[in-house]
Amino acid sequence: MSALPPLSKTLRFREPSVIPGFGLTFGLTVTWLSVIVLIPLAAMILYASRLGFDQFIAILTAQRTLNALKLSFGIAFAAAIFNVIFGLIVAWALTRYEFPGRRIADAIVDIPFALPTAVAGIALATLYSPQGWIGQFLAPLGIQVTFTPLGILVALIFVGIPFVVRTVQPVLKDLDPELELAAASLGASRWQVIRKVIAPTLLPAILTGFALAFARAVGEYGSVIFIAGNLPNISEIAPLLIVIRLEEFRYADATAIAVIMLFVAFIMLLIINRLQRWTEARS
Repeated sequence: MSALPPLSKTLRFREPSVIPGFGLTFGLTVTWLSVIVLIPLAAMILYASRLGFDQFIAILTAQRTLNALKLSFGIAFAAAIFNVIFGLIVAWALTRYEFPGRRIADAIVDIPFALPTAVAGIALATLYSPQGWIGQFLAPLGIQVTFTPLGILVALIFVGIPFVVRTVQPVLKDLDPELELAAASLGASRWQVIRKVIAPTLLPAILTGFALAFARAVGEYGSVIFIAGNLPNISEIAPLLIVIRLEEFRYADATAIAVIMLFVAFIMLLIINRLQRWTEARS
């Protein structure tokens, strides 16, 4: 039986590096990742494992829990789709066109990053209330945004669109417009240029932006509770239900809901990651 290779030969940089200390940096990375991410998640899963299978299923299949989970994941998915479409348009305009106020518009995109979520929720609720600047024009049309699932969608779009714009924008800057001109000069139509030149390059970045926007939307809390109304079985999101269960000292219920949210989000992000790798391999 052949001996195993030394550990120092199996753990090394992918590319040669003049910076020493791989063992130290690798150990710090694993320790930091464990303390910040792995240990808290493991503790939550361990606590949930103490529940009996029947109790766990009973908590998850409760009508209020199912409605909250459907609302959270469904609207988060819809908001991420919306952000991909309009975030791509915004990134394209900021990258390919010169217009007055372009730098200001580019800075405005980052406001949801810096704005506290509670402030964003209060601002959106004020704007879209029936007496608000925007809501007063929607009310005569019979459209109510505040205290409805539509308000949740508006809030999730607001907090998620910068992730798509800032992910796609650098790729667009690196995409040489001369490639598009060359394709057009060879007889390609606009649709063929988009489908065969632009889309293959942007697709990995678009999927990454979608994943980031979706992940942010699933866990969003502060901006939603001020505009959603938080009505059980109507406009109550899963993160809010977790907080309510904790306030009721129903820790088992809160942990079970958190675990299923973690599992579903992980599966969806894994699928998106695989799609991203597949598109990168094809391109």
